[in-house]
Amino acid sequence: MGMQQHPQALPAHAAVALQAHDVRVHAGKQCLLHGVGVQLPAQQWTAIVGPNGAGKSTLLRALAGLQPRKSWSGQVHLLGQPLADWPVKARARALSWLGQNEAVSQELCSYDVVMLGRMPHQAWLAPPSAHDHAVVEQCLRTTQAWDWRHRPLGELSGGERQRVLLARALAVQAQVLLMDEPLANLDPPHQSAWMETVQGLVASGHTVVSVLHELGIALQSDHMVVMQAGQVLHQGATHAGDTHAALEAVFEHRIRIRQIEGMWMALPTAAKSA
Repeated sequence: MGMQQHPQALPAHAAVALQAHDVRVHAGKQCLLHGVGVQLPAQQWTAIVGPNGAGKSTLLRALAGLQPRKSWSGQVHLLGQPLADWPVKARARALSWLGQNEAVSQELCSYDVVMLGRMPHQAWLAPPSAHDHAVVEQCLRTTQAWDWRHRPLGELSGGERQRVLLARALAVQAQVLLMDEPLANLDPPHQSAWMETVQGLVASGHTVVSVLHELGIALQSDHMVVMQAGQVLHQGATHAGDTHAALEAVFEHRIRIRQIEGMWMALPTAAKSA
């Protein structure tokens, strides 16, 4: 468990958006990540997957620089520069975060919540510009949340709230977006809309890294990181055979990866007869 892991090298032509080396995270005496190393390709969508307790969200928070400094060690680079060397505002423009159960004032209306995503682009105490307002409207429309822009966040359902918070993350217009279980509370049509949004972001040059439990959605990504027990077991192209084998193994072969009508899917294995 304590074995140090090294990032699996990407092809020589691939640019790296985020890189971690020998990242270890502790919570008290418990070790949550055991010397993890990853290289996440730029302008691609990476899905981080694995069973509960694998360390997926812990890794994502470390990549975002959100782990308390005393709780972790190792190296993280964002766009080729050590994360710690980035000026705070520049990092906030380059790296956008959508987390679980984010603490946001429930009294704020949805429009103002999304406007918070524009803060890294604004001068201190400066009012929002016309461009800021245009971006906020575009993001609310993209996430199909425009109709409740004037409603307080506390009055929204879980799915509606999640779409507003996604709009806030998009409003940063960051080069790299990190999303921790972004599909929580979203029904299947809005999960599909989220996937289309991510694919559009990647097509326009952005990098997306998402922790997902929905394997059917994760299998549509470009790159995959498979985790178990605080370690990275495999990372590589999502559609590669060795990635599928690692995914099946980490779920104890209770799923099998098959292509149906051109899409990769995770299907439950047939229950063995007694």
